[in-house]
Order: sequence, then structure tokens, then C-alpha cells
Amino acid sequence: MKFGHRLRPVAATVALGAAAVLALGVVPSSATETTEVQGRDSAKPTVVLVHGAFADAAGWDGVIGELQRDGYPVLAVANPLRGLAADSAYLRSVLDTVPGPVVLVGHSYGGAVITNAATGSANVTALVYTAAFAPDAGENLNQFSDPARYPGSELTPDALVIRPYPGGIDATIDPARFRDIFAADLPRPEVVKMAARQRPVSVAALGEPSGAPAWKTIPSWYLVSTQDKAISPVAQRFFAQRAGAHTVEIRASHVGYISHPDITSRLIESAARSAR
Repeated sequence: MKFGHRLRPVAATVALGAAAVLALGVVPSSATETTEVQGRDSAKPTVVLVHGAFADAAGWDGVIGELQRDGYPVLAVANPLRGLAADSAYLRSVLDTVPGPVVLVGHSYGGAVITNAATGSANVTALVYTAAFAPDAGENLNQFSDPARYPGSELTPDALVIRPYPGGIDATIDPARFRDIFAADLPRPEVVKMAARQRPVSVAALGEPSGAPAWKTIPSWYLVSTQDKAISPVAQRFFAQRAGAHTVEIRASHVGYISHPDITSRLIESAARSAR
């Protein structure tokens, strides 16, 4: 690919970007003014939502609506799904820009990301896991797929579609099996679209050892999906018990946060109130 002009030096590009921002008048003079423009209720923490593999931030729409109606500022992060350490570092960089206390919520693989990103964070006051991994230091996510110890999951290697990309290998769920494994309690037409727009996860991320877990120092809540075919409900109960989490069980698929946004948001709000 040829360009008609030479690339500008980075400093010049940054300067031009800053000038464009100034020209648009988008210049918050303080963090307080920024949050006021966004309508933030300073008495309530910001809820940061982190999706998992094979999903995107749009899946949180129902939960976002419930939380915003109750006055909570919400940020749904686009999880890169490139590697556990890299994704956690990315999330931590986002958390560092959020003023005030944060309730951090993770679904599925996103639970491992919040477990690592919140460690040592000064503003995360509560962790909420929804059908999510909550690994300890040195553990990887693949080890929780052992059907003898953690029965119920159908997310086996033969259920995955593997595609190489420069530097690694991506995985998505076979669309023909997506509904049964991932979203059995959602309407079929909706699930067909979800299967088509899956966000792939780097296979290497699932074997990457986790770091020091935030759940050892930050209060946690856990929503167990008892009909989950992606992460074993047995594994979910293990995570919740080990973390000493306030636990609620729901008859739902892996995406209980989509099929039951009301129950999910109530648990998040319970965490927000209790962690003040």
C-alpha cells in the first residue's frame, strides 16, 4: 500500500490531535466537571463491566439500562482478548482513568481479567463475577475444563473453530453449537446473530498463568449459572467458595447476565452498597 504523503512524526501527530480537541471545545477543566457533564451521581461508584471470550460489550446492554436507571455511572470495556496479562494491563489502564470508587464486574474469561487488573488498585471496592473464572496465582483457565473434576461443560476442543492470525491462534465456538453451549436460554434468532459476531479469544490466553488475585483483598460477589455449558457450575461454585464471595445461584445459561439483567444488576448494586 502506498501513501501520497509521508507519515508525520509522532510528536506532530499528537500536537495536531490536541489542536483538534481544542477546536472542538472538548476540554474538561477538571475530573469533577467531566463527571458532572456525564450526569454522574457522586454518591454511587462507577460500575465497570468486562465481557469475556466470544462476546462483546453490547451483551451488557440490559444490565447497563438497569444500572443507569438506578443512577449508577457505567462503563462497558472492550476486552481485547489477546492475552491474560495484556488484557489485564489494558483494563488496569482504563481503571486508572476512572475517578472515585469502582465496582468491577467480569463475565467468563473477563473474571480472570478483573482478578488480575484489580490487584493493588486503590479505587476498586468490589468484584462481581458472573459465570466467571476467578483463578488463583499460577493457575490457568484450561485446568478448569477437566470433566472429571468440573463436570457439565461442553466447551471441548471439538466445539471450537480455530483460525491462525499473525503471532498466534484464535478460537471461536462452532456456530452450530453456540446456542447449546453459550446461550440456550435466549431466543434463537438473537443467538444466531451473536454466533456470527463472536469476538475470538487468543488460545494462548487460556493457558497463561494468572497473577496475584484481587479477590484475596477485595470483597467479591458471584452469580452462578446452574445451567451453564461453557464453564462448569461445579467450577463456578468452587471459585465463589474459595473467594468467600456473596453468592447467588440462577437457573440460566452461560449468559445469565443477558437473559436475567434484573437479577444481575441487583447483585451488582448489592455489591456497590455493601462495599461503601
